[in-house]
Amino acid sequence: MSLELCEERTPGWCRGKRGACRCRCSQPLALVFLFAVAVAAFHLSLAFPADLSSEEDIPIVKDQRVLEDDGKFNFEIETGNGIRMSQGGSPDGVDGAVIHAGQYSYTAPDGTLVELKFVANENGFQPESALLPVAPEFPHPIPQFVLDQIAFAALQDSKDSDEDED
Repeated sequence: MSLELCEERTPGWCRGKRGACRCRCSQPLALVFLFAVAVAAFHLSLAFPADLSSEEDIPIVKDQRVLEDDGKFNFEIETGNGIRMSQGGSPDGVDGAVIHAGQYSYTAPDGTLVELKFVANENGFQPESALLPVAPEFPHPIPQFVLDQIAFAALQDSKDSDEDED
């Protein structure tokens, strides 16, 4: 039995073989709809791999939390698979803003130990880690072709200014 959108009778679906009802059923519309659903399902399967869950339960090895009446806090959490996080803070910033300091670590899928320490205060979030990219120190050596281009541009500017004076 096929479902086809009925265009001539009351809005609804025709049930039965193609042409069984005396309306012009839009078989192409149903095919387009099925194709769109198949494409959407394919794209969703790429975006969300099937192995999203783990049957393995990871135990919480350590979970210590302290919240004081004056707004100071700290916590330390560690899981059975080596994820560690600790953080502390106090409302010592400008206008009572909370200043945070902490660190976390875990093992990346490639086996690299990821460690990050941070401070968050009036100067923003300031992470420190050996894995974070570092900008080159300045002044760094300027390549000769850049110096040549700067000299050429200066020469052109001086020629242009000489022509403007004439």
